[in-house]
Order: sequence, then C-alpha cells, then structure tokens
Amino acid sequence: MRKRRGRPLDGWLIIDKPSGITSTSVVNKVRRAFDAQKAGHGGTLDPLATGILPIAFGAATKTVPYIMDSTKIYHFTLQFGESRDSDDADGAVTGTSDVRPTNAQIEAQLPRFRGDIMQVPPVFSAIKVAGERSYDMAREGRAVELPPRPARIDRFELIERIDEDQAVFEVQSGKGVYMRSLARDLALACGGLGHITALRRLRVGPFLESASIRLDAILLDKSPEEEDTPPTSSALLLPVVTALADIPALAMTESEAFALKQGQAISLVALMGRIPGEADPNNGLVRAMAGGRVIGLCRLVDGNLQPERIM
Repeated sequence: MRKRRGRPLDGWLIIDKPSGITSTSVVNKVRRAFDAQKAGHGGTLDPLATGILPIAFGAATKTVPYIMDSTKIYHFTLQFGESRDSDDADGAVTGTSDVRPTNAQIEAQLPRFRGDIMQVPPVFSAIKVAGERSYDMAREGRAVELPPRPARIDRFELIERIDEDQAVFEVQSGKGVYMRSLARDLALACGGLGHITALRRLRVGPFLESASIRLDAILLDKSPEEEDTPPTSSALLLPVVTALADIPALAMTESEAFALKQGQAISLVALMGRIPGEADPNNGLVRAMAGGRVIGLCRLVDGNLQPERIM
C-alpha cells in the first residue's frame, strides 16, 4: 500500500481569507505549509470574498458537514445601478438602472427576504447542471437556467448607507444561501439593479472572526520539502471537536456511552430531564458527552437517541 505523503494532522485552522483567491487555493497553500496529509474547507467563499474560512485537517474533515449546516454571519456591500453576470464586481455588466432606493424603500423590502425563502443561485456557482458545473457553462457563454432553491435567512439588516449608490447589510443565514443572489434580488425588489462589491464572512458556526489567522501569517511561501523550511507548527490547530460546540450537548452515563459506541439506540424515556431544550425533538442533532468527552453525534428519532457518528 502506498504511503500518503505529509504529516497526519487532526484539527481546525480558522483562516481569514483575503480577496482575489479561491477557497480551494487557500486549502492547497495551507496544506503545503503544514505538510499535512489531508485537508479540506468548511464552506466555500467566492474569490472576491474575505473572512472566515475554516480549514479541516485529518479527522476534522469528518465534521465538515456539521460546519456546513451551521449558522453563518456575513456583511456585504450592495452597489445599486448595475447588474453583473456573476452578481458581483468580478463580472461583466449586463444592465444599468437609474433607480437609487431610499433607506425606507430598502427597509420595506427586507421582510420578504427573511425566514424560509426560495432563491435562484448565481449562474457563476458550483451547482451541477446535467453533470457540468454551472460556472463552467457560464464562462463558455452557454445559457444556464437554475431552478429556485430553499434558503433560510434568520436576519437581514441594513447597517450602513455609504451614499446613494452603496448600502451595507448584515445577514445571518443557514446552509447554502448565496449572498450574491440576495443582493441581486433585493435590488430588483426595490425596482432597480445591483451587485455585490464587497463580501466578508464573520462567523461559521462556533468559529468567530476573533479566532482567525491571516493567510500571510501561515508562511505560505515555505516548502516543507526543503530541509531549511520546516512545516508550520501544528500548535495553531484547534481540536477536532471545536466544530461541534454549537450542537446541543446531552450528558450520558458511561454505560450509555458504551451502548452508543456499540451502535445501540437509547430510549428517550431513559434520558428524560437531560435532553437539552434547544434540541429539535423531530430528528434533531445532539452532542453526546460523558465525563467531559465527546462520544459522538446522535439524532432524536422515533422516541430514541440514535447514534449517527461516533468520535
């Protein structure tokens, strides 16, 4: 069996992504700097976007789906007056408008974009259409029609009006919400056109901006293959279980923890009084804990606690 190159690291690194680089490129640079065997990211940021990009190493990649499902917070700047094919400043102009909505007109439209909505993704996105990436088709000039998708917007607020052309918004959302679509559709709802000129992600689940590290601070120009440039210290990594901190915790006895590790379900009747109030009783996810240790992630299903992923 061929040995995998690199160090077997486990943990999370919270990068403050700069503008002008893809999320995949960031992962590749960071993996090379740490000389890590395996790495991935917890949610794509557009090349134009900045902010929190969680990088998972080794065993942490198993918790990526839970990070992808977690709460995100963004700030974006909406430029009124032009539509772009990419719905952001990197794209080509596709239309112009003289409409510059007032703050009151903007505020009047925001409620229609809160809660559970349907959203048409940007054509410059990674969504597959008949086996092809939508952005590949768009770059080749082929027509792309993407159907609306469900999206959840928990908060959408106007936080600053820079001038009549530009407004800044804060959004708290769930999985799979496109800020470019949100900006585009808000401008349309106000009777005009618009696109994003700046986008920054401030939070991904338990990962906050205050815990992030600038990309250039990870010494990306180093090559671990050179003897005089050792890999970046793994002391910068957060524990794998950090990604699960936002999931409600359920205290277990050692015997219950053993049963879960054997793949056995536990009746919720036996757990009455311990089930966290914020856990969804209908297929909700909880973090099983015993003696301060994370045992695994479980679902509340049909009156039972069903193990989903044991750590």
